[in-house]
Amino acid sequence: MSLKNINTVLATASVLFTLYLGMSSVLPIESSFPGLPNWPSGDGGFLMVKGSREIAMGLAMGVLLVTGHRRALGWVLLMVAVAPFGDMINVLAHHGSAAAAFGIHGLTSALIAVTGLLILRETRKARKATAPAPTAQPA
Repeated sequence: MSLKNINTVLATASVLFTLYLGMSSVLPIESSFPGLPNWPSGDGGFLMVKGSREIAMGLAMGVLLVTGHRRALGWVLLMVAVAPFGDMINVLAHHGSAAAAFGIHGLTSALIAVTGLLILRETRKARKATAPAPTAQPA
C-alpha cells in the first residue's frame, strides 16, 4: 500500500470521525462532553457550539479531500488538530478526567496532526518530482 493510499485512509477517517462527533453533539445522541461529567449544565448551548465547530471542520477537510487539494488538506489538518488540543486543555482546566483529556482529546489531536504532516510530506515529494528542471542562464 502506498503512502498516498495510507494518507487518504487516515484523512478519510479524520473527516468521518469529525463529522460524527459534530452530529452527535448537535443531535440529541450525546449528552455530555467527553472527560467532563455532565458539564456544562443548562440548555446544552455549549454542545451545539462544539457540534457546529466539528461539522464545519469536517466539511472543510472533506471538500479538500474530495477535490484532491492534498497540500491544502495537509495544512488544514494541522490547523484542525488545534481544536482537540484545546478540548484537552479545557477538560484539564475544569478538573475533568486526565485519562479522557489525554486519551481522547490529546490522542485525537496527535493523530490528526500526524496525518496532516504525512500528507504534507507526500505532497512535498510529489512537488519536487514534477518541478521543472532549472535552465542554464546565459552569462
